[in-house]
Parts: sequence; structure tokens; C-alpha cells
Amino acid sequence: MRKSHPVRRVVLATAATVSGVVLMLSLKPSTDPASAQAGGTIPQQTAAGQEAAQGGAGATAGGQVTGDVVQTQYGPVQVRITVSGNQITKAEAVQAPKGGESDAKTALSIPKLTQDTVAKQSPDVDTVSGATYTSEGYKKSLQSAIDKANAAAAQPAPSQTAGSGSGSGSGSGSAEAAAKTVTGAVAQTQYGPVQVRITVSGGKVTKAEAVQAPKGGTSDQKTALSIPKLNQEAVAAGSADIDSVSGATYTSEGYKKSLQSALDQAGG
Repeated sequence: MRKSHPVRRVVLATAATVSGVVLMLSLKPSTDPASAQAGGTIPQQTAAGQEAAQGGAGATAGGQVTGDVVQTQYGPVQVRITVSGNQITKAEAVQAPKGGESDAKTALSIPKLTQDTVAKQSPDVDTVSGATYTSEGYKKSLQSAIDKANAAAAQPAPSQTAGSGSGSGSGSGSAEAAAKTVTGAVAQTQYGPVQVRITVSGGKVTKAEAVQAPKGGTSDQKTALSIPKLNQEAVAAGSADIDSVSGATYTSEGYKKSLQSALDQAGG
């Protein structure tokens, strides 16, 4: 019998080793994260990871929001809601028809409407029988307040700086810089209601405007004369200590009262 040549044995052994390595490589799991990324497939993010990436900060509305004044056949209606954790926790009527039969209708309807608001968490509240106009005005003002609350909740929260760990100064500064709009209470004057809305940013009044002002007859001229000056003074002074406009004393006094109410709500 012929003996195998030593060189041939080496060649056969080498070939067997190479075959084994190739076989092992072919069995490498296809779910390897590195290979998945190399192939262009991004690993799916877990639900917790997605929530963390999106961030929930600033998604919760809070505080008091006052709706627009709605004029009805029997008088103005205005609603204020308190929001906490994206829930309406309180509803109240800042204004409601009064005088004569309106007093009884307001006393009958407003408590039911405010209770229904908290229960249903929407302006889809039931109209109170016998107080249809008041109910409709209430729902419109409530819708306005809810729209404002939703708009405020949609605004991004002030971002935290990289050095936030060194103290709370930067965080509080960002919070103060966030602008907010506050509507003061209605001030009744001899010539009609006056109501002021202000925008506050960084602890300062950056804008002032009259939501309501006397109108009709000579009141139109007095309002056109006084309101722009009063708005300008409110921003310049940053307080209700502003000068009355000559020839529009009642409007000026009503403006200052409503402005003070707005400042009190804003904390200024």
C-alpha cells in the first residue's frame, strides 16, 4: 500500500479548516443590530423610548383663562375657567345679565351651566330652560376660553439649558420670559363697559388693548381719542397708575380699573 504524501495531507487539512470557517460565518444571526444598521434598517424604538424622545413637558395647561365677552339680548356674558392637568376644575361667570327678570334667570342658569362645564369638559353643555340667551352666550364665551387654554397648552415649554444643573436661575428666567395674555374684569362706566386685555412677558406689560369700550354717538369719538393713549401709557408705565385722558374721564377711569384687575391676575 502506498503512503500518503505529507504535502497532500497538509493541503487537505487546510481545505477542511477553510470550509469550516466559511460554514460558521454563514450561520451568523441576521438580527445582529450592527448588520441591520449596515443594511439600512433602523431598529424600532420602544414605546417608552418614543415617549421620552417626544417629551411631555409643557403639554399640560394650567391656570385661569377668561373667555371673550359675548353680547346677548339681555346683557353681556363672560366665562372664566380654571384648568389643571388638562382638566377644567372650575367654571364661573365673570359677567351675566342682571337687573329685573334677568337676576332670577342668571341665578337659575349659571350654577347649572358651570356645573355642566366641569362635568362634560367641553362647551357642549345643555341649554337651561327659561334662560336660552344666557345659555347660548355662556357656551360661546366658554368655547373662547377653551380655545385660549388649548393654544396656551400647545406652546412649547421654555427649554432647559445645558447648565440647568448648576441652579434654578436659568429655568426661572425662561419661565418669566414666557408671554401670557390676561383679560381684566369689566368696569361699568356711565357711558358703557370698559375691559382691558394685556400681554405680559418677562414680568413686563408688552401690549395693552381694550376688549370693550363705550360706543355710539359721542362715545365713538371719545373712545377713539382715549384708548390708543391709554394703551400706550399702560405699556410705558407697566401699571394702572396712568393719566386720565382729558375729555374721556369716565372711559379712562374704567380703563384703569380693568387694567388693575388684569395686572392682579398676571401677578404684577
